[in-house]
Amino acid sequence: MTRDDVRTDGADEGGGRGGRRGPGRDGGDDGERGGPAAVRVGGWTRFVTARPRLSLLAALVLTVLAVLAGGGVADRLGSGGWEDPAAESTYATRALEHAFPASQPNLLLLVDSGRDTVDDPAVAAEARRLAARLAREKGVTGVGSYWQSRTPALRARDGHEALIAARLTGDETAMGRTLDRVAPSFRGTHGPVKVTVGGPVAVRHEMQTIIKEDLTRAEVIALPVTLVLLVMVFGSAVAALLPLGIGIVAILGTNAVLRALTEFTDVSVFALNLTTALGLGLAIDYALFIVRRFREELSAGADPTAAVATTLRTAGRTVLFSALTVAVSLAAMLLFPQYFLRSFAYAGIAVVLLAAAAALILLPAALVLLGHRVNSLDLRRLFRRGRPPRSEGETGTAWDRTATLVMRRAPFFALATTAVLVLLGLPFLGVKFGTADDRQLPSTAQSHVVQQHIREGFPGSPGGGLEVLAEGRATAAQYAAYKERIAALPQVLRVEGPLVHGDSAYFTVLPKGEAVDDAAQHLVGELRSTDAPFATKVTGTAAVLVDSKHAIAERLPLAVVFIAVVTLLLVFLLTGSVVIPLQAVVLNALSLTAMFGAVVWVFQDGHLSGLLGFTSPGSIETTLPVLMFCVAFGLSMDYGVFLLSRIKEEYDTGGDHRGAVRHGLQRTGGLITAAAVILAVVMVAIGTSRVTNTKMLGLGIALAVLMDAMIVRSLLVPAVMRLTGRATWWAPAPLRRFHARFGLSEGEGPATGPAGPAGAEGSREPEKREAATGERSEPGRSGAPR
Repeated sequence: MTRDDVRTDGADEGGGRGGRRGPGRDGGDDGERGGPAAVRVGGWTRFVTARPRLSLLAALVLTVLAVLAGGGVADRLGSGGWEDPAAESTYATRALEHAFPASQPNLLLLVDSGRDTVDDPAVAAEARRLAARLAREKGVTGVGSYWQSRTPALRARDGHEALIAARLTGDETAMGRTLDRVAPSFRGTHGPVKVTVGGPVAVRHEMQTIIKEDLTRAEVIALPVTLVLLVMVFGSAVAALLPLGIGIVAILGTNAVLRALTEFTDVSVFALNLTTALGLGLAIDYALFIVRRFREELSAGADPTAAVATTLRTAGRTVLFSALTVAVSLAAMLLFPQYFLRSFAYAGIAVVLLAAAAALILLPAALVLLGHRVNSLDLRRLFRRGRPPRSEGETGTAWDRTATLVMRRAPFFALATTAVLVLLGLPFLGVKFGTADDRQLPSTAQSHVVQQHIREGFPGSPGGGLEVLAEGRATAAQYAAYKERIAALPQVLRVEGPLVHGDSAYFTVLPKGEAVDDAAQHLVGELRSTDAPFATKVTGTAAVLVDSKHAIAERLPLAVVFIAVVTLLLVFLLTGSVVIPLQAVVLNALSLTAMFGAVVWVFQDGHLSGLLGFTSPGSIETTLPVLMFCVAFGLSMDYGVFLLSRIKEEYDTGGDHRGAVRHGLQRTGGLITAAAVILAVVMVAIGTSRVTNTKMLGLGIALAVLMDAMIVRSLLVPAVMRLTGRATWWAPAPLRRFHARFGLSEGEGPATGPAGPAGAEGSREPEKREAATGERSEPGRSGAPR
């Protein structure tokens, strides 16, 4: 590009790179009519750059307010949300909580009698005293114990441990406060016994505490490492600080949004991890793209205002489209009823939109003020040893060679990369779905230790049984007959009850195996289909899992169709092709296979569990694959938009398909790889969490991001586009007219190349010249081959 390519007068308007005007997208000569988006973006450029200091001051004020508004958000977030609120199990759980509080214990005190047995008089007396004291605590109800009921399921097989069970009342926040008040006074040694605290409330509370601590540690790890990587990418310390600042603004703003949402709905504490990861990752992606393009324009001779104008008309549009595609993928989680998934949609959409807004408003204002000082403090000059710095607009020779090699051997690269990705995804065929439990926690966590003792030492999986709610008036004989029928089911170990209250009663059914294994899930169906003279509802851990799996299976096709259709539409608006959107959706989905295969091989099957420091439950929590798909697909589209937009710009400039693909990869390959590495660093920092689900989320998405950037974008996409040739840009005439009127792309001006194969003759000259000279011509830039 030459200096003349950038218009400094009226740079906010017009089409073409640097303000060139040309024929309209629909074939007319009216640049304004052919590029309506350029006018809109031009107006936006004037808006964000007219008073840059005022824009930054307003952003500072809003950020301070966000810090105040979002303070303490973690304390208001829940650690559950895996159940379907409209499911049978959820209804039964609430009904039992109301009528039979003792039927749903969520607090367990594990009483260890040491050398004596739990039936020793001194041990029994102390245990009864502890149970009576617990029953007097505010917010505690339904206290029961082995010493009161003599229920075998509450006594360990070796006779040296037994349980006191109770229910804490209120919502998750109230239960957490009660636990904080009660647990310290019961935990520890009391005469002849030692007490440890466990149960679902303790598991959730400990998980919430650990997640907050791990998130702080992840930020301490990610921020300095990210800054070092940004300095390596940009060279300039000033330029490196800009993306980091945008990320911090996005994270703080999202925390305020989540804090506001907790006033109206439940939000999962796990969403904070996504806020940090996406806030840093996407803000850095967007800022990288914009700052790199800005510096490229400066190196071509543009003044700062014109450079910002060109950057917003090009990279700014790409950022907008990228944010929309990521937000669409995350919005699909709103279709599911579990608030665990919906929370990630709330956090993800908020952080994506805030990151894009900061990149399109604050960053341009900062760039206008900085101007050429954006290149200040160039730390890479220490290693250049007198060599002149490379221009931002220079083509990377490594990516040039990669693009040339891939397109020369396109069939081989397309088949080889596809085969590798499919092979890596094969372990997912053996996936087993389960529910989140104490094994999400470190093996040293007290609530995990308690539950492990119960699993290994107590009969019939106490606390993991199934409850059958019976509603409707019935006689004792009818209850007895029903109890006999369910006791005769092959997977039933024992049936206890009924306990009757008015017109309701409930039975406790203990399965023979694990609380949520396949047999227990099958038993849920058998219980629900067993005839009874009254209405029955089944709940319990296995029933919640069955209902959750059903809710996800029912809504998953709709979510996939939603993501696919909206993504197809957005990519069409970006490219004007009907082939490229189909390629994008298929190749994006293919890029996720390695992530899903690794999740099963590592976290379900337990490989590398010692190295990574987690306990494998032998299954994958049901909602995690949905979450990981939506997040990873959105991030994959993020990088796809970066690459396709630059290829589209090159194609619009000269109509040279192979040259456009090659030059697009040259220009964006290094940028996409750098962005992917930085985002992977953030995700790996999240993956250092001691909570298994968070570890799986962080490490899985880090793998998906790296595979997408280094394999799919660098090898598979250019190979496939080379194989489809000029048909890549095909679209029916009505859709071409639609795109001419409503479409946007990174290229500033209207397409001077053809819209498809029908216009091939008008653009064969660049390819002929390239074939004859071996040089890459760049039509529309200098008019001469490079």
